[in-house]
Amino acid sequence: MPGLFLRRIILVASQNRQAHSTQLNKSGKTMNRIELAIFGAMTVYIIAVIITYFRMEPIQGYEIQMGSLSVAKTYTGIAIRQEELLKSPYTGYINYFVREGERVSSRDTVYSVDESGKLASMLEAGDMGETSYTDEELAEFRSEVIQYDRGFDSKDFNSVYDFKYSIEGSVMKLVNVNMYENLETLNQSSLGGMVALCTTGKTGYVVYSTDGYETLTPDQITLGLYDQSEYEKSRVNNNDLIEKNATVGKIITDENWSLIIPVDESRAAEMEEAEYVEVKFIKTQETSWGQVVIHRLADGIYAELIFNNSCVSFCTDRYVDIELVVNDRQGLKIPNSAIAEKEFFIIPADYMTKGGPNGNYGVLKEKADENGNLVNEFIETNVYSSDEKEFYIDSSELEVGDYICKMDSTDKMAVSETGVLTGVYNMNKGYADFKQITVLAQNDEYSIVSSNTQYGLTVYDRIVLDAASVSNNDFIYN
Repeated sequence: MPGLFLRRIILVASQNRQAHSTQLNKSGKTMNRIELAIFGAMTVYIIAVIITYFRMEPIQGYEIQMGSLSVAKTYTGIAIRQEELLKSPYTGYINYFVREGERVSSRDTVYSVDESGKLASMLEAGDMGETSYTDEELAEFRSEVIQYDRGFDSKDFNSVYDFKYSIEGSVMKLVNVNMYENLETLNQSSLGGMVALCTTGKTGYVVYSTDGYETLTPDQITLGLYDQSEYEKSRVNNNDLIEKNATVGKIITDENWSLIIPVDESRAAEMEEAEYVEVKFIKTQETSWGQVVIHRLADGIYAELIFNNSCVSFCTDRYVDIELVVNDRQGLKIPNSAIAEKEFFIIPADYMTKGGPNGNYGVLKEKADENGNLVNEFIETNVYSSDEKEFYIDSSELEVGDYICKMDSTDKMAVSETGVLTGVYNMNKGYADFKQITVLAQNDEYSIVSSNTQYGLTVYDRIVLDAASVSNNDFIYN
């Protein structure tokens, strides 16, 4: 009997151990499944984060430095000069003694008029003697060619004709000067008494083309005059047949001249305040200072730039391209791509108050409590710009139509007015924080902004290079 009882005890213990082992195996399998599920979820999350990271474009930053900016803009000006037309007192074939653009005195022989028409034949036959060129004259030819080559523009084909006439004038000047020096031979020929030598009667620069703008004054300028497609020049060339009193050119009698350019009101105010501006002539790449006179006419505002030099360089040009350098401003230099505009609520200054644990600016927002009673709740706000009258604020706790209350008063108002500020996104704190800027000067790539302004920027701040890539308070991924 005791043996049988002992065997039963051992059997029951064995069965219990097998049952417990089976239960442990089942629990272990359950735990393994849970661990695999957790590990799988973590793996999927990590892969998703990695994929998102590589697909996300990194936010590029820009460190602000102090700098300067010369703001220049290209204009086309209309030249205004003291010009007088030259009229021929005779009928015949004209030949010039003076190269176009040269300065002559009142007694210098400028051109001749041949009533017979035989002078050209004598020149071609070489009857007036040989013409030789000095090294200085040849150097002058080379200089003309080089200058033309540097400034050649395939879109401005008229310049080819101007160059042709310039070279032709230089050559004919030497030939005709040689003829002038052999005047005695000319008088003894069959042309004696038939060739008239003419002067201008005044001192100035000689030009052999006319355009009808010789008497133009600043108050006659209109925007239509800047359409060069309608512009035409007339020119009398060597050996052309002219009639008595025909226009053969003009003489510029004064070294002082001016350029008229169209400008807007803001640029006009800047230039008028400066009185003198620096001008770079694109044709010669030279610079000069021009005195500013502003003309406010019926169809627009025009700036007259008055010069007392360089007249000879542009005496044959009615339209002159210039680059106007209006200022050289110092300040914080930032790329234009970093500049953005953002809309804010405009709150009257007497509705702003300070409160909260840090004593920051905010507003008293009217809301209903649990019992439906109206109470005032202090809402802390970020201030982006302010003056004595108003604050520009941004808060996710406010919406258009919310009522805010004035401190210690029953006055209240609905939030509705908004305004736009220009600024950049500061990324010093790891998120995009909008900062207002005041632009002092700007060109196509960079702007100069004020430094150390309230709510603004300082040197070495880091800003988002591309403002379009973020929004306010976005986390910055470098």
